[in-house]
Amino acid sequence: MLSFASLVEDALHLFYPHFCKSCGYDNLKKEQLLCFHCLNSLPRTDFAKHPNNLTERIFAGRLDIAAAHSEFYFSKGKIIQHLLHQLKYKGKKEIGVFLGGLLGESILKSGRFLNIDVIIPLPMFIDKEKKRGYNQSVIIANGISPILKVPVLENIVFRNRFTETQTRKQRPERWLNVEGSFDIKNEKLLEGKNILLVDDIITTGSTLESCGRKILKIPSTNLNIATLAVATK
Repeated sequence: MLSFASLVEDALHLFYPHFCKSCGYDNLKKEQLLCFHCLNSLPRTDFAKHPNNLTERIFAGRLDIAAAHSEFYFSKGKIIQHLLHQLKYKGKKEIGVFLGGLLGESILKSGRFLNIDVIIPLPMFIDKEKKRGYNQSVIIANGISPILKVPVLENIVFRNRFTETQTRKQRPERWLNVEGSFDIKNEKLLEGKNILLVDDIITTGSTLESCGRKILKIPSTNLNIATLAVATK
């Protein structure tokens, strides 16, 4: 016999269905974002456990990092592109928190990202952030934070100028576009810290490299990088 609570839940689901954020399947509990099939279809990289992974190789010879990890492979037209599009352009912040939590769990279990002190989201230029209403990297960082039990420092690193979108630029153009575009408000707060720099997706790594170079000028800092996804050709 169905309980009263079950009947209420069924009635609420009838009038307020809860859809999978990927495929639209509607038979989900309210706390679920993805159905079982989509959750198990996420293209996990397993990079966190492995030194010299693809993401770390992107920065080889360019940036002195302790460790780097990307949780998912990004391919056009696939599930991660769909989820990131909803996060960045449709206001679906809960997707960023959820995926950030998965990213944080992988980092925690890896044993390679030791003693992280602070999480720094890659900043957006202030006008662009105001137009969008939020910075998706902050949302992702907020998903990682409770897993690693370390704070997010949202405003300490900032962009000092507008930069054009990197999407259609080649690697040298990307570097020139973002070089010197980051500043830090209070470097003393980061001295001696083991920092996790977070972004949504990495392609050539030029933007993260520019920001990371600025951070590493601070005495005795160690830099780690984490992104939700890494682009694949």
